Amino acid sequence: MSQNPFVRLLRFLFFAAVVRAVILIALGLTVRHRERLPSGGPAVLAGNHNSNLDALAIMSLMPLRLLPKLRPVAAMDYFFTSKLRGWFALNIVGIIPVKRGSGKDGGNPLQLAEEALDRGEILVLFPEGTRGEPETLQEFKKGIGHLAHARPNVPIVPIFMHGLGKALPKGSMLLVPFNVTVNIGEPVYGTESYAEFVSKLERAMTVLAAEEKVPAWE
Repeated sequence: MSQNPFVRLLRFLFFAAVVRAVILIALGLTVRHRERLPSGGPAVLAGNHNSNLDALAIMSLMPLRLLPKLRPVAAMDYFFTSKLRGWFALNIVGIIPVKRGSGKDGGNPLQLAEEALDRGEILVLFPEGTRGEPETLQEFKKGIGHLAHARPNVPIVPIFMHGLGKALPKGSMLLVPFNVTVNIGEPVYGTESYAEFVSKLERAMTVLAAEEKVPAWE
């Protein structure tokens, strides 16, 4: 991710001061199996999606020295509703934009993601595609399967998060202090068809979710 020095400094300060203060101090993370996180790229961190904080929480798990390599994959239509919002998403959050439905025209909506992996970057991706109800895993979209199949040597690390759906649920702007647990799975690889890989990743995420002994949401 190439940036001018000033923007690079802004991005570092945002994650070092703002994101880490919110995620690690205001909320707090309990991380299981941190040793399963990649020490470098290319890699894909695949999490369940309940909150606007999900991508930032996953990025906060990684050391700041890897920040230039961390790239969340996100829908273009969600972030590019204004020039300022689009600039912030691209330059500070560092997203790789994906145009929904572009694959129907014969294009490759994940081309930028594949190119990022080829550069040794670390993607943050949500196989469910959109935010769901807290602690309820939705069916995974086929995009993660196509990406894994296209780059079968790249590790895909499943990450199950509990708590962010209550700390900052979908549609809310009010942060509620709520301890978050993160369970990191063993990496999997796209050595089979994309459909088989999606099923394998879903099973891995379901196992991680089952390991979290948490009370039902009120």
